[in-house]
Amino acid sequence: MKGLALLSKIVLCMTILVTLPRPLNADAAWTTAFPPFHIAGNLYYVGSEDLAAYFIVTKQGNILINSNLASSPALIKKSVETLGFKFSDTKILLISHAHYDHCAGSAEIKHLTGAKYFVMEADVPVVESGGESDFQYAADKSMHFPPTHVDRALHDGEQVRLGDAVLTAHMTAGHTKGTTTWTLDENEAGRTLHVVIVGSPNVNPGYKLVGNQQYPKIADDYRHEFKLLRDLKCDVFLGAHGSYFGMKAKYQRWKDGDHDAFIDAGGYSQYIDDREKAFEAEFARQSARKL
Repeated sequence: MKGLALLSKIVLCMTILVTLPRPLNADAAWTTAFPPFHIAGNLYYVGSEDLAAYFIVTKQGNILINSNLASSPALIKKSVETLGFKFSDTKILLISHAHYDHCAGSAEIKHLTGAKYFVMEADVPVVESGGESDFQYAADKSMHFPPTHVDRALHDGEQVRLGDAVLTAHMTAGHTKGTTTWTLDENEAGRTLHVVIVGSPNVNPGYKLVGNQQYPKIADDYRHEFKLLRDLKCDVFLGAHGSYFGMKAKYQRWKDGDHDAFIDAGGYSQYIDDREKAFEAEFARQSARKL
């Protein structure tokens, strides 16, 4: 009887572990360190194996794009310092969108550096509520993160300037209401390279594209995003996740001496086509279920 009782407790514990909320798409690659490297001009990669973070260096201080997980600031700081820069010189913090895997570390980075936090206006309520006002994940505590004060709300087409760096915030909503694609120009070997850092065009599992009461225009926003992304000039294709742009394979080419490895206009176009087809297929599937 004691053995049966013990077995029952073990089964119960295992059941609890299995049914506890888990972060969406949690992956070891999100926390695995990756060598920081120079991309072009004053732009550097300082993220993990798959959660991308970018560092733009200027004489007036530096800009960081994406704080990633709550555990990520230490990894990002080490990457910045490995490159020979001072993490404390970070003056502006930006993000791609208000999901915990891209902004959960923001409160800590603001604390460590005193950086000003700029976020697309539609994502500000989510950032400042720690995810509790997210249209999809408000009730999912595993998707929540430390609430963080936003110092400046951005709008579509607005520029962020620091020193000689000029970044443009493009509203590419759908994945979140304020998903942001960043563009900037970098000079490398006498060339001006147009850099695009894609926010996210992905439709997460469980997203309602048809009849979404919390986000009625979600499908229209996705379609606007695909049109906007196609209109951007892109030489250097980057994104919020390294997997978007085949970072690991390109890094190996870069390490082997091909410093044009990240110049990939064709890959950018193919990625947009692929993501748009995936969106339209899911929209058609959900529309058919409504008939």
